[in-house]
Amino acid sequence: MILNSIDMSQLLSLLTFNREEPMLFTSGLFWVLFLLFLPVYAMLKSRRKQMMIFVIAFSLYFFYKSSGLFFLLLVATSVFDWWVAQFIESSKNRTERRIALTVSLVFSLGILLFFKYGNFVMFNLEALIGGNFQPMDLILPVGISFYTFRTISYVVDVYRGKIQPVDDYLDHLFFLSYFPCLVAGPIVRSCDFNPQVQQNKPATREMIYGGLWLVMLGILKKAVFADYIAQYNNIAFGNPSGYTGFELLMAVLGFTMQIYCDFSGYSDMAIGLSSIMGFNLGINFNYPYRSLNVTEFWHRWHITLSTWLRDYVYIPMGGNRRGKVRQHINLMVTMLLGGLWHGAAWTFVVWGAGHGIALCVHKLCKPWLDTIESTRATRFVSWLLTFSFVAFLWIFFRANTFQAAGQVISGIFTDFEWAYLPVFIARRSTWCIMLAIIFGLHFVPVTVWDKLRDRFIAAHWAVKLVIFIFLIQLVLQFASATVQPFLYSQF
Repeated sequence: MILNSIDMSQLLSLLTFNREEPMLFTSGLFWVLFLLFLPVYAMLKSRRKQMMIFVIAFSLYFFYKSSGLFFLLLVATSVFDWWVAQFIESSKNRTERRIALTVSLVFSLGILLFFKYGNFVMFNLEALIGGNFQPMDLILPVGISFYTFRTISYVVDVYRGKIQPVDDYLDHLFFLSYFPCLVAGPIVRSCDFNPQVQQNKPATREMIYGGLWLVMLGILKKAVFADYIAQYNNIAFGNPSGYTGFELLMAVLGFTMQIYCDFSGYSDMAIGLSSIMGFNLGINFNYPYRSLNVTEFWHRWHITLSTWLRDYVYIPMGGNRRGKVRQHINLMVTMLLGGLWHGAAWTFVVWGAGHGIALCVHKLCKPWLDTIESTRATRFVSWLLTFSFVAFLWIFFRANTFQAAGQVISGIFTDFEWAYLPVFIARRSTWCIMLAIIFGLHFVPVTVWDKLRDRFIAAHWAVKLVIFIFLIQLVLQFASATVQPFLYSQF
């Protein structure tokens, strides 16, 4: 009896919310639960209503394990915005429709602003007017920015007449709580997702094994590459004054690759899991470090966020329709908001401002740049400038303070010596090899990746099993003492 009570208490502890160990795709518990989830899902797939209820229940539990009782905020948001969308569609009064849209935006953004920016605003007010502000003990619900953007796009699209509101509340709750893209995106839109739910087509063999391929790529990127190279990056950025310029440059390059592997790895897993379930979430990253200019970079990096900002911030402000000056203002405002969206700190605002300035400069120079002949040399220079600029701005994204960012930049430009290269490689050979592999794989032609995926899909199940076991062995081999959280889950 004592043993049973101990086992039961351990089980309850495992299945309840733990603030120190939120459940993400890196959690072993998630994969155990997903393996239990999948056969039941397959049995219910043809019965749409029952399938939706089951997935919603799993999704809300997943959110509960990630953020505790804050999953109720998502439920409240879904109820309110479903009702608002119904009202907007039924009302013929333009003023009423605008008021309803405004109330919906205030409700959704108000929740986001309170949890994500409440302390940030109070700290800055204290700095301006003085006082003795004590920060609120707030838990930021995991992925709150992502589901907030999804519900905003739904209500706005209904207001614009782009889509019809869903009649059944379960359809909207399914869309908003859908667990593969709940924690860190992609920012899927109702107009792309809900038709697939309505059609409820079974997953094909290509979707199932293609999804498994993506999941495995995501695990490789996140659990092997990103987590391993993050260890040195964290040490160097944690104490930049204690490292040479060369070591700091390596940390910057390391973080440049870490954040790509971390975020694109999560996206691969989310898209792959959805594909296994029979839903297509599109793509979210398209080899962004191949870009030849900053505009192209934002067409390749976090595609669902950049297109969301374009369609719901940049274009409503006027886009490029009101002259060059207004276009540049709109670009700057959009990128400043995009920077602040990533985190409640001025370093993120500077990161967004840097990209905004670069986009404006590229727009201004484009007529002249288009006259330059496209050769290997000019393309290489364009790529090198773009990559260097993007990597430089990642310093502000990663550094916790401006002082730390300044120390990193100062160290690179005032204390840099190539003589540290052989010593660094000797001491951190595995780290250097991983960084080189990540960099090299980024430039493998897309056609090669497509052929590898197709061969994996066509391979015998035993071959798939061997590849999977090899991947798990890699994860175990390079597992860090403390697993790094998904960087974007906090946004």
